Amino acid sequence: MNSKYFIISAPSGSGKSSLANFLLSKENSLAFSISSTTRRKRKYEVHGKDYYFISNDEFQNHIALNNFIEWEQVYKDDFKGTLKSEIKRLTDNGKNIIFDVDVIGGLNLKKYFGDDALSIYVDVPSINVLKQRLKSRGSEIVKEIDERIEKAKFEITKKNLFDVILMNDKFDEASSNIYELITNFLKK
Repeated sequence: MNSKYFIISAPSGSGKSSLANFLLSKENSLAFSISSTTRRKRKYEVHGKDYYFISNDEFQNHIALNNFIEWEQVYKDDFKGTLKSEIKRLTDNGKNIIFDVDVIGGLNLKKYFGDDALSIYVDVPSINVLKQRLKSRGSEIVKEIDERIEKAKFEITKKNLFDVILMNDKFDEASSNIYELITNFLKK
């Protein structure tokens, strides 16, 4: 079996992680690609489950050794990337892979995997809704929320480069729609 790749991208606060978790709970052939990051761990996050939390030096070493499929500096002091070894770990186990990544990372993964990947941009009704979701999450300070909103304004301009734009206004509707997209792509 050749693995298929599902790239879920959007600005921070759009609900992409919630949608990815929903899919993982519904479809046994899917596995989550754990990204590496240099940002601080949030209190509810688990190393090796949500992210591989590594030092900036470790990250730079991976770059120098060409160990990433894609990587970028997402925010100040926050590098994120997809390790080639992570993809190998999952494909060796016969899994189809879900990526929960920012917009530029998603576009780079789509370029890398081509027609074996379905890229999905998770949209929200407005910047104000996005800001409200970030505030209610309670994991960022005001300055971080402002940075994420500024980045979101740029990321929104890239949504038409994805295979599908999925509106996440009502989670039940969005989760049903994304599940249908995934199951149809798996049948190809």
